[in-house]
Amino acid sequence: MIMKKPIYVTQPYLPPLDEFVPYLEKIWDNKVLTNGGPFHQQLEEALGEYLGVEHISLFTNGTIALVTALQALRVTGEVITTPYSFVATSHSLLWNGIKPVFVDVDPNSLNIDPAKIEAAITPETTAIMPVHCYGHPCDVEAIQEIADIYNLKIIYDAAHAFGVQDEGGGILRHGDLSVLSFHATKVFNTFEGGAIISPDAKAKTRIDRLKNFGHEGELTVVAPGINGKMSEVNAAMGLLQLQYIDTAILGRKEVDVAYRERLKGVKGIRCLPDTGEKVANFSYFPILVDSDYPLGRDALYQKLKDHGINSRRYFYPLISDFPMYRGLPSAHRENLPVATSAAQKILCLPIYPTLGMEEIEIITELIGAS
Repeated sequence: MIMKKPIYVTQPYLPPLDEFVPYLEKIWDNKVLTNGGPFHQQLEEALGEYLGVEHISLFTNGTIALVTALQALRVTGEVITTPYSFVATSHSLLWNGIKPVFVDVDPNSLNIDPAKIEAAITPETTAIMPVHCYGHPCDVEAIQEIADIYNLKIIYDAAHAFGVQDEGGGILRHGDLSVLSFHATKVFNTFEGGAIISPDAKAKTRIDRLKNFGHEGELTVVAPGINGKMSEVNAAMGLLQLQYIDTAILGRKEVDVAYRERLKGVKGIRCLPDTGEKVANFSYFPILVDSDYPLGRDALYQKLKDHGINSRRYFYPLISDFPMYRGLPSAHRENLPVATSAAQKILCLPIYPTLGMEEIEIITELIGAS
């Protein structure tokens, strides 16, 4: 059966349009479009309360936030990171003149493997940039222990990890800085947007200056900053989205549960471990297509696409396979066997709050019938 309308791997949750109009009217009335307007300030406060953090700086997108986070911590030299992520993770390093050093990932979580980090440290290493892949928390304690021993900074790419918890609370409290993405494909979105979570007011002040060209007051520039500010329209969207976020995450959870139930008996299809609702936001639903499945991963991808179902091979190719990275010694595939294998097997199925059970049945029947 071919879908009447194409199904995508994720779709943004859009609240009723008539609820967004009053926000736009206020923006038109007060004539403040950017530069830390009232909705910007309200969203920072509301997100801080929801996420359980004190110091949050909103950005125009998550990539600019990553670039600025590295600037804020004055990171130089080499940074140890994962090849299994979206390219923005490593691109932010190159934009700062920093050399990425790739290490392999854990086979269960597909997050950076702490056991591989120490061997990659050199006299030029100044930081670690892990990713909470698919919103699953990294082994933060092991990573912090290594960073403390070698006096390294930690910047978490938490693009997928909005609202994710661990046993001690919000995952964003770990590391020196954590960076969120509010892109339209994320669990919480502001159309485009992002944020940096800071440990204290001093760090937030430096970040807020850097995202506004380095301005300190009207006449003084104190740092080579960038234009990373979030607009009032984006902030208004965020305030409205936040009213529905718990409902949206619950809807994603229902899709996750349905997939797991229907795919558990399909030979050659492996789901990543269920981390449980306390630590998950159900931002993605990745499966691994093993060698004992009748079709290869790419053939299954094409079969679904032929039926109007657009899955995604997140993350394939590996970052380390792209031209600007593959010449690095750490990018050689023999150094990254787990990440290389995962990239060749991974397929993320559609997941969003309004995905219906009928559609899930069709997707899983197509997979099971191969």
